[in-house]
Amino acid sequence: MPMIDADGCLLNVSVEGRDGGPTLMLSNSLGCTLQMWEPQMKALTQVFRVIRYDRRGHGKSTVAPGPYTMERFGRDVLAILDDLNIEKVHWCGLSMGGMVGQWLGANAPERFGKLILANTSCYYAEPTKWLERIDAVKKGGIAAVADAVIAGWLTQDFREREPAITAKMKSMLLASPVEGYLACCEALSTLDQRALLPKIKSPTLVIAGRHDVATPISAAELIRSNIPGASMTIIDAAHISNVEQPHAFTDAVVGFLTQR
Repeated sequence: MPMIDADGCLLNVSVEGRDGGPTLMLSNSLGCTLQMWEPQMKALTQVFRVIRYDRRGHGKSTVAPGPYTMERFGRDVLAILDDLNIEKVHWCGLSMGGMVGQWLGANAPERFGKLILANTSCYYAEPTKWLERIDAVKKGGIAAVADAVIAGWLTQDFREREPAITAKMKSMLLASPVEGYLACCEALSTLDQRALLPKIKSPTLVIAGRHDVATPISAAELIRSNIPGASMTIIDAAHISNVEQPHAFTDAVVGFLTQR
């Protein structure tokens, strides 16, 4: 896996899959590494060349000092594409990855084919939830919020049915570098990308989780209704829908990206 320099921050990048095929870039949720996409990789790599990466402050990437912004995250993506000499990709981002996708779709449209914005939001009306999480993590580390975060990521039914997958997701979250996690939370506390949405011209699919309380269907509908021509599909899952309903998620992604 190459480490790619984005303005002094080394980003952990993985490139797999079909040489010469169309390229798909995947972008993670807060508190996740590129491993969150494992349920999709077997299917996706048969059709696409797939780029995954750890966001700055996460996984094996550098914990660069904050503050972080959506523009900074977006420019990191462009640095990866430039380093790999890839002109254009499709994009699939979940949660925070979907937020970065909104910035990219509006600010670097020539680099993106189709966009998939999954379990995400463009706007938080007020920052209280994020400020409370920041305070809790500063006092008690990520362990102080881990159970609540996992309860939002996966439905209770799934957590009871799939304890091993749940434990793996919790371990991924707990391994997040605290400073990187906090810098990302601070960026989210001021999120308002509503003005960017009408500027997005790429064909766009919005994916929502029926049981997602973190980024509910209403948040997905706000995005869909403001991006010209965007469509939406709802999956029977909570926030990390690609893990909870891997087949439905993969089918939605491949179906959208391969339709003419």
